[in-house]
Amino acid sequence: MEENQLFPVFFKLDQLQVLVVGGGNIGHEKVGAMLQNSPRARITVVATWFSTELEQLVKNYPDVELVQKAFSCGDVFGKDLVIAATNDRELNHCIWEKAKAARVLVNVADTPELCDFYLGSIVRKGNLKIAISTNGKSPTIAKRLKEVFQEALPDTLEDVLQKLHMLRERLKGDFSEKVKELNRITSVLVKEKHSEQ
Repeated sequence: MEENQLFPVFFKLDQLQVLVVGGGNIGHEKVGAMLQNSPRARITVVATWFSTELEQLVKNYPDVELVQKAFSCGDVFGKDLVIAATNDRELNHCIWEKAKAARVLVNVADTPELCDFYLGSIVRKGNLKIAISTNGKSPTIAKRLKEVFQEALPDTLEDVLQKLHMLRERLKGDFSEKVKELNRITSVLVKEKHSEQ
């Protein structure tokens, strides 16, 4: 049976250059997801037209640039990530080819076999983020799990994270000693869960 071999990472999109090709619903969805999680993301959107929703979305984000023109291979240069978000399969394939030739990571919307990475569903509680991936098999399941986690995780989790961060800063000793102490302190989270079962 096939297993999910993906390695999850969290990109600092304010330190990278992202290209999105497509100004319609798919482009709007991808840009919206990135901005929701990384409001200072540096994104260039190239398209021959832009939906009103996308134009409205980016108005308050000075690091997002809308460039109205047809895609060309030069658009890929200087970019760290490329997202092909058009309804044109042939154009999406061309974008994929140009990105691969430039050795730039690429995501082609709704085409898992042409993706170096996926934009998973994200659960957010303050500084905690949990990415959910179904290895491209079912974005709908990922969306439903996001809803479950979002509701199940307490809003007070941000306070816990802040207190643990302050404690971590005060701990003495080398890295391994700090990890042992933090593991000991947070073990109560796991023990309580097991004792309920």
